[in-house]
Amino acid sequence: MAETIFAKIIRREIPARIEHEDDECLAFHDVAPQAPTHILIIPKKPISSLADVTDADTPLLGHLIRVATEIATSLHLEEGYRLVVNCGDHGGQTVNHLHIHLLGGRPLSWPPG
Repeated sequence: MAETIFAKIIRREIPARIEHEDDECLAFHDVAPQAPTHILIIPKKPISSLADVTDADTPLLGHLIRVATEIATSLHLEEGYRLVVNCGDHGGQTVNHLHIHLLGGRPLSWPPG
């Protein structure tokens, strides 16, 4: 996997407003938020995209989702929120490091785009 901005954030080479960190993942506020709450949840393990996960990554993916729900609760998004994973160019993925967007804080329309 090529070096990404997310790898630099994990290593603290680029500052970020961190919301959560544990041994497996890091969650931080997006610098170009698309909603009042926009958090990115990333694995520390370098995985380029959702298309590259393996069976061995199943527990990690579950952990990322669980962290997202815990953050949503802590940020009082009880009226609702959205989790988004973009995959590949046509899916809108702009950083080649698997990440989950947690969006909330306002009504979110459908379809998204």
